[in-house]
Amino acid sequence: MTTPTSLIEAVKFFSDVDRCNEYMVRIKWPDGKITCPKCGACGDRIGKIETRKMLRCKDCRKQFSYKVDTIFEDSPLGLDKWFVAVWCIVNAKNGISSYELHRALEVTQKSAWFMLHRIRLAMQEGSFQKLSGVCESDETFVGGKSKNMHKAQRAQKITGRGAVGKAVVHGVLARGGKVIAEVVKNQKRRSLQPKIRAAVEPGSTVYTDALKSYEGLEDMYAHEMIDHAKEYVRGDCHTNSMENFWALLKRCINGTYISVMPWQLSKYVDEQVFRFNERKKTDGERFDEVMSRTVGRRLTYRKLCET
Repeated sequence: MTTPTSLIEAVKFFSDVDRCNEYMVRIKWPDGKITCPKCGACGDRIGKIETRKMLRCKDCRKQFSYKVDTIFEDSPLGLDKWFVAVWCIVNAKNGISSYELHRALEVTQKSAWFMLHRIRLAMQEGSFQKLSGVCESDETFVGGKSKNMHKAQRAQKITGRGAVGKAVVHGVLARGGKVIAEVVKNQKRRSLQPKIRAAVEPGSTVYTDALKSYEGLEDMYAHEMIDHAKEYVRGDCHTNSMENFWALLKRCINGTYISVMPWQLSKYVDEQVFRFNERKKTDGERFDEVMSRTVGRRLTYRKLCET
């Protein structure tokens, strides 16, 4: 089965439910032997219910769908809509809002919002491979601007400099390679340095700004700092690549999603990290990559609202 190369091709290609089911078999059971999730029977012991587009185990008589044990499980929406939703979010540079998706797929906005969060779960990297070579470390703040607040609200929330009350996102980037970013509690040394040591191979070069929290990295890395109050580039020492990623993240949040709850910010960071790390792949390759991660992951609406 050849994966489409554009959105219009994807819409046409996955409009056939049988073709969607064949694609799910390819990513869930690469050997072609469908396995029962209850008793483990496989091969010719699994039959198809053509009228309902379902599967049935001849041993334990359990009926199950092609969506079982994936992020699509228990969804009343067809795979034709799910696949288009996946294509849109992984290939849209600035993401796609739930309102835009609900209009495109003719589902409710609430359903579209839930769909996007399920897909973001599949977009999480989950890799233990460390970065190496020349790396940059930096942090940014995500939150509302004081000029957009009511005077009374501004007096209540803004009690210090502009970063007060905002979420902190820290990132480490290997030049020409991947980025690792996540939400942290604060800018203090005990929050930032363990993230760098866990993400970067010892002996690598690490460039940071002049924040005092970065002092002390010299024991494991060739560490050099640049004071942005004086200069932004000194030879190879700069954090401009990391700043580029922050610009993409904030364009995504401010331009597409508008308002992001602090406790869900990490999911939007994961979404942008995936698109940045897979930027050299084609649209079809990015789609296949995310679809391969849908297996074995599940997110219920109750769990989503609790986080």
